[in-house]
Parts: sequence; C-alpha cells; structure tokens
Amino acid sequence: MRSTTESSMGMTRLLMTKIPFFKEIIVSSFKCDECGWSNTEIQSAGRIQDQGVRYALTVRTKKDLDREVVKMDCATTRIPELDFEIPPFTQKGSLTTIEGLLTRAMGGLEQDQAARREKEQDVASKIDEFIAKLQRLKEVETTFTLIVDDPSGNSFVENPFSPQKDEALTVSHYKRSQEQDQMLGLEESEQEAEPEERKPATLDELRDEVLQFGTNCPECNAPASTNMKLVQIPHFKDVIIMATNCDSCGHRTNEVKSGGAIEPQGTRITLHITDPSDMTRDLLKSETCNVYIPELEFEIGMGALGGKFTTVEGLLKDIRELIVVKNPFTVGDSATPGRAEKLQDFGQMLDKIMGGRMDAHLVLDDLAGNSYLQNVYAPEADPEMKVEHYVRSFEQNEELGLNDMKTEGYECEAESSSR
Repeated sequence: MRSTTESSMGMTRLLMTKIPFFKEIIVSSFKCDECGWSNTEIQSAGRIQDQGVRYALTVRTKKDLDREVVKMDCATTRIPELDFEIPPFTQKGSLTTIEGLLTRAMGGLEQDQAARREKEQDVASKIDEFIAKLQRLKEVETTFTLIVDDPSGNSFVENPFSPQKDEALTVSHYKRSQEQDQMLGLEESEQEAEPEERKPATLDELRDEVLQFGTNCPECNAPASTNMKLVQIPHFKDVIIMATNCDSCGHRTNEVKSGGAIEPQGTRITLHITDPSDMTRDLLKSETCNVYIPELEFEIGMGALGGKFTTVEGLLKDIRELIVVKNPFTVGDSATPGRAEKLQDFGQMLDKIMGGRMDAHLVLDDLAGNSYLQNVYAPEADPEMKVEHYVRSFEQNEELGLNDMKTEGYECEAESSSR
C-alpha cells in the first residue's frame, strides 16, 4: 500500500511493508524540494503488544553490523560496555541496521561540536573521545553488546539464521510496569462493580461452562469475542482453551494455557517418531515450551507458536506453515536462492517425518512443566517416549519470574524489616 500527500512545503510518502520473521510496519518518507530537507521514520502497523520485548545482541564481526533493526520511538537502546544509552522518545522510529544505529548516534553527538569547541573545550573533547569509541565499535575492534528494550513489543533485531537459533541473540518478553503503560498511553480498565455478590464457581461448574469476554482482534483491532473453557486432559491436568473469532475480518485464533501452577521442576519430553501412527498422539504445548527436532538441527523458542492443544502432526504442520509457507524469504524479492532452497529442503524433511519415511525425535522442553504428550500405552511406560524432570537454573527461574516471587514466610520478613 502506498499513499502520497502533497502540500506547498513538501511531499510525504507512506509504504506498508513486512519485515521477514516479524510483522508489518509503515515507512514514512518526507522530502522538501524548496530547502532539500528529507526525513524517514517508521511506525508499527499493528497494535501495542501484550508484553514488552528485549533484544540483547553480542556483536562479534562486521557481518553482525548488517543485521536489520526495527527501533520504535518508545524503545531504549543501550551499549553497556560504553555506558551509553539512547532514552525512549528521543529519536523517531527507524528501520536501519546495527551500523546505521551507531552512525545515527555519532551524527547526533557531532551536532553543535563546532560551537562547543569555542565555548566549552573540555566538554567538546570528551564528546570527541566518545565519538572515537563509537567509531571503533563500527570497526568491531572489540566485542560489544547492543540492547534494544521496547515496552510496546514492536521493535525487532534480525536473526539471519532463522529458523535455527541464533547463539548471539537473546530475545526475552516481559510484563510492562504501570509506569511503562502510562508512558505508552495505556489506561487501566476500570472494573465494573458487581450488582450483587456472587458465589465463586466450583471446578466442576467451570468445566461445564463456556465463558465469554470481549477483546480486540489482533489483526484489525475491531471488537471481538473470546470463548474460554476449562478442559481436563487424561493422565495430566486441567488446561484452559481460548478461541477468538473476529466477525469484521474473519480472523480466527486459538490458544491453550495451563490451568495449574508452575511445577517445581522443568519437564523434557522426548518422542522417537518411528511410525505414522505417532502423528495422532495428543499434544499440549504450553506457552513456556521450547520445541527441538535434533535430526533437522531445528529449535523454536517458547514464544513463537504460543500455547497449543493439537496432535504431533498438527504441531509439525504449524511449524512447516510458520517456517516455509508464511516465510517472506520464499516469495517475491526477498526469495534469495540459497535461503529459499534451504527452507524448501526443511519443509521436505518435515513432510518425510509426517509421512513416516524418516525417523526423528521430537523434544518438548518446558521450563514450567506444563506441556504434555500422550502415552498410548498408559498407564504402562511408553518405549518410544522419555520423560525427564530437571531442576531449573537461576536464569530459567528468572525467565519465569520466580526469583522475586516469595509465597512463604514473607510475613516474618516484613515484620523484621519494619522494626
């Protein structure tokens, strides 16, 4: 989509485009023929996400400087090694590269340097020294870390190895604080007073009832309804199935969330797929579950597909659709020969696994222990399936937000601290 608006001062062009493995954005370009001034900026074409996002990239080579970056105006950019930070709303949103971010930062620091050298020589000298440090980062003389922290969840740093995992890039999602919500202009919805006190529903009553509440469509942002139901999975636990249907654009989505608490230990389920009948096994992938297929050197993070209650075949089809069918690198100008062929080969290998023509292992690694894979031999042990429980590391507990959560003995600590 392209839109042009003309005035006596200049021209603004708008272009909606899609970033590979990300989402749609609007690129805005302005140019004035009278004075020659030009400017470009970007805006997200979607809504503010439910969670904020934080990208931490370790830059080791000059090739890393070519990674695409979508930096929204509300994002904070930091380089810890230089104690350097670009606060939110001090720059317009931009579609650039790592090198472009450094160049833009250097350009901002170089402004008014001539005037500073005349009036504030010491300040100008320190700024020159800092610009020299940024220039050395552009030459990648030493390894450094670039952090992009966006509470709106709409910034992005490219992973050139997709669908494989990028060891140099860490992506984490977090719940926004009240201050961050206020910064983004989000207001807390006022709770409507109940006309009369209602008795809490029992667990059996919730299993028989389909609850419905209003929400907005994630595609067109029109009002939509979400249905929610509590379901008991045999030999496992209760889960909550949520389905959203938009009457305006026809978008449909479903999601599964655990109905219980986070387990004391993480769970790793490994299934050796040896027969086409394995494709019919019921499978619950929670939103905290990572999926691995070692034979394909494939790994997908816990936030990519969300929570799903499906079958093994359904999960493999969802992976194929996400990586191969909906991948912008396979069609149009983005379809580079080497990358497109690699993704097509990956899709063919998945087809072989689903057709029973290739043995493979499917690994569900859930930090919260809330994922499930059907044991067709239950209650006996399944010879093709291995279930392991492991103690989470400090970093894994931090990712789940458990390190700062204390549910026992907090009363005594509060009393002792108040004395």
